[in-house]
Amino acid sequence: MTDEEVLTIYLFGILSHRRTLKQIHSYAYDHLREWFPKLFCYETLVRRVDEMGEMLPVFLEILLDVQCDPTIRSRFKLIDSFPIVLAGPKRSNQAKVAPEIANKGFCSTKNLFYYGVKLHILGSDQEGSMPIPEFVGLTPGSEHDLNALKTILPQMVNMEIFGDKAYGDQETRAGLLTQHTQLATPVKLKRGQKSLDSADRFYSAAVSSIRQPIESLFSWIQEKTGIQCASKVRSYKGLMVHVFGRLAAAMMMLHMV
Repeated sequence: MTDEEVLTIYLFGILSHRRTLKQIHSYAYDHLREWFPKLFCYETLVRRVDEMGEMLPVFLEILLDVQCDPTIRSRFKLIDSFPIVLAGPKRSNQAKVAPEIANKGFCSTKNLFYYGVKLHILGSDQEGSMPIPEFVGLTPGSEHDLNALKTILPQMVNMEIFGDKAYGDQETRAGLLTQHTQLATPVKLKRGQKSLDSADRFYSAAVSSIRQPIESLFSWIQEKTGIQCASKVRSYKGLMVHVFGRLAAAMMMLHMV
């Protein structure tokens, strides 16, 4: 089988809501052998899919370039992250899968300690629709969200970026202003301050409302692909396939919505 055929079977399986390679292979074996007469056994499919670990991020980049039409990109950008969990709280101290990038982290939104990575997305706001991802990154679970933004700061020119409190760094905000870019985040409580005044509460609520579509995008990707649960992953290559394969499938679905 060619790499193109392997990729087609894998992505079609995800699009058909098959969550594991075992389920994808079983479906292909039962229903798709007329299209793929050289379909091999499950163990070989696992090996061939793992070999796509370095290719899938490139494939995703091509998909994003096709979908992000420069003529309709908004200057309003939304940024956020969410966890990809290789092991939950009970196993987070003992887990050792994909040590090249994964480690123990904490998700404040879910109040969850986990072993895994963070998926970061900066998307272009689309009125009445979910944002279109323009930048996608993967960092260790313990990495601060702000560090992911810093890696793409030189490209953040003439924009308005909306994020949560994790991105509320004065130095970063000042640096972006020199690039004609504004970074808006909810207001943090100052040391000793028990509550925000009415103006800060109103501003924070407005920023949170504007950035809500990026949270909807993450929820939609999880619903369609099950990307957050990576407990079956056993290697770094497998993790790359899990994350970028499911993202690629999600972007294909998003393009069809």
